Amino acid sequence: MARRDPRSPDPAYLDFWRERHLCTLTTPRADGTPHVVPVGVTYDPGAGLARVTTNTGSAKAAHVRQAGAAGARVAVCQVEGRRWATLEGIATVSEDPARIAEAVRRYAERYGRTPAPNPDRVVIEIALTRAMGSV
Repeated sequence: MARRDPRSPDPAYLDFWRERHLCTLTTPRADGTPHVVPVGVTYDPGAGLARVTTNTGSAKAAHVRQAGAAGARVAVCQVEGRRWATLEGIATVSEDPARIAEAVRRYAERYGRTPAPNPDRVVIEIALTRAMGSV
């Protein structure tokens, strides 16, 4: 496993995050156990963020919100064969239309399709603190 600077990844690591891969998001439940679900993730090293769009009433959004204003410690991960990459950080939920639009734009760029309009969409923004992987 190689640790990396999440704001300055090497080209191979960044390229892996630009490829189309299903990812997982791990959030803490109220009892501290991990909740792991499949998601689409975008990685923005310049802003030091990973983004996940979801519905406002989803369990993942609820887990992040229950952590309060300080945010929740979370991880996103993707794997393909022997290649894998994990980003960790502090997640918060945003209902700001501009932030949601940016997340949707980045999702469309990475995954090749624009999500259908959804008035209940929010974005989980992860302020990155750690990056690791084997790419």
